[in-house]
Amino acid sequence: MSLTASLQRAYLRVHAALYVRSGGRIGHRLAGVPSLILWTTGRRTGAARPAVLIYARDGDGYALVASNHGFDRPPAWLLNAEANPEVGVQIGRRRAPAHATVVAADDPAYAHLWALVNGNNHRRYAGYQAQTARPIPVVVVTPTEPLR
Repeated sequence: MSLTASLQRAYLRVHAALYVRSGGRIGHRLAGVPSLILWTTGRRTGAARPAVLIYARDGDGYALVASNHGFDRPPAWLLNAEANPEVGVQIGRRRAPAHATVVAADDPAYAHLWALVNGNNHRRYAGYQAQTARPIPVVVVTPTEPLR
């Protein structure tokens, strides 16, 4: 891993820790891009697991990209959401229960969702997709109650 990539990953870890530990008071924007906390249930442990992710709003839902920085394996949060799609979403200090729906690359809605969130993240996800043969899915998280 390059020094630049190592520094970026360290920055993301610090950002995620601040966002979660501050209860959302710090961290909603990551380098000018909105981020949320996705709360999943660990598929093996049953413990609540936070993942800080860039999002794009699409109607009532939030589109997320399961890129895992372009690695060949999917992120743990995706596996957790597939095992139990009843998740939580937190934007800033506001939280709500939500439902996660995985949108695969062959789904007709995929191109629209990918373009929306990829554009919102300055096209970084296209670079991640170029690094892996794994089709990177989009996940739409739809709150089942209003954010409070």
